[in-house]
Amino acid sequence: MLDIAYDWDRAFPASQRSWSMFEQRGASFTPRVAGGGRGVTDSMLNFSGVWRFRELLPFWKHAPNGQSDIVSVGEGRTNLQQADLLAQHLGFDLDNGGGLFLEYEGFNPSGSFKDNGMTAAFTHARMVGASRVACASTGNTSASLAMYAALTGMEAFVFIGEGKIAYGKLSQALDYGAKTLQVAGDFDACLARVRAIAETRPELGVYLMNSVNPFRLEGQKTIMLRILEGLNWQIPDWIVVPGGNLGNCSAFAKAFMELKDLGMIDRIPRLAIINAMGARTLDRIVNEQGVVWNGGRYEKSKVDEEYARMDRENDQASTVASAIEINRPVNLPKALRAIEIMDGVVRSFDDETIVEHKSLVGRYGFGCEPASGASIAGARGLLEEGLIKPTDRVACVLTGHQLKDPDVTVNYHTGLPTKQVQRWLSEQSAENPSGSVSNRPIRVADDIEAIIAAMGE
Repeated sequence: MLDIAYDWDRAFPASQRSWSMFEQRGASFTPRVAGGGRGVTDSMLNFSGVWRFRELLPFWKHAPNGQSDIVSVGEGRTNLQQADLLAQHLGFDLDNGGGLFLEYEGFNPSGSFKDNGMTAAFTHARMVGASRVACASTGNTSASLAMYAALTGMEAFVFIGEGKIAYGKLSQALDYGAKTLQVAGDFDACLARVRAIAETRPELGVYLMNSVNPFRLEGQKTIMLRILEGLNWQIPDWIVVPGGNLGNCSAFAKAFMELKDLGMIDRIPRLAIINAMGARTLDRIVNEQGVVWNGGRYEKSKVDEEYARMDRENDQASTVASAIEINRPVNLPKALRAIEIMDGVVRSFDDETIVEHKSLVGRYGFGCEPASGASIAGARGLLEEGLIKPTDRVACVLTGHQLKDPDVTVNYHTGLPTKQVQRWLSEQSAENPSGSVSNRPIRVADDIEAIIAAMGE
């Protein structure tokens, strides 16, 4: 695993380190695409919620054409919502300082947090003259990669596992023109193949866009910067994030580690990484095997033993939260570091709990993809444990848009697989769904009195 380190005295001198500079940029920009490689101005870059923090990811300064090599489509213009009604439902004490904040990454151009990383990775790809890019994906990565590839004229290849991608996400990769290869295997198999092609077949010239690429994580750091910006540069008590390939939690810890070293913050929030029960590799390794970062000297043999056990028992990831359906997270070592830096914890929840909390987000006015429900389930679970206090301020990352995987939403509210919903609408023969906030359509005759009666139910 590679990491990116900077000579901060040269890249971002102490005399320039001011939150007010970033604040001013967020309020002043030219709203147009800044990825064409011609005449990119500071004002255009300020339109991006990633590149307005460009001093904190200064690798771009080595680009042959300077900031004109930065690839951006206005990603990162996201929303930190103070979710008071949901907070009260979960048990936060709003009268005594407690609060729940939802960082909604679904507002990104491709509908997920991945755009934060792709804008940085595509910038580096342009810096090194790449023309072909590839990734393995459970959905969001492929959508984002395909979008940026289409915008830059690069050839894109997407590796997906059989039956392992939500149609809302697959449709994006297809629409943006990526060559989509459905591999007979799961995400882990796809990632192994695309890494082998990128690393051992240099004649193919494939630039790898998965989060093993450290430039991806540089862009994802800015999710934390926008949370701080939304809180007027005050540090929350907790960051809660779903755990899949573990790139986000790794990037978040790097962001806070660097800000602390730069003297821009005086403390680091705690971190909660939430797995799905059907893909809880990190949970097992941390909480059952007892593996810790230990300054980089973690017990790799225990990780290898766990992977060997999964192979022997054919233990494959399985969860409705497809974005985190990953058994061998490539950023596991960096996640262990993140847990150490941010005094973090790892928890897992079953699919029913994750989807229930995804639906609570929707009921209180926001909406998110299934994996994002893990963040809310995690916040509630840690409240019930007493680890998060009702008076804490907690920021939950919602990784993707509500319409990324509508099948799960329809199933929750109707109790039926999506393919049966249309038939049910004409027959209404299924049992009622069991979710606490399920909202099943009502079939009614074409009659005013019948409609009014149904409206009163």
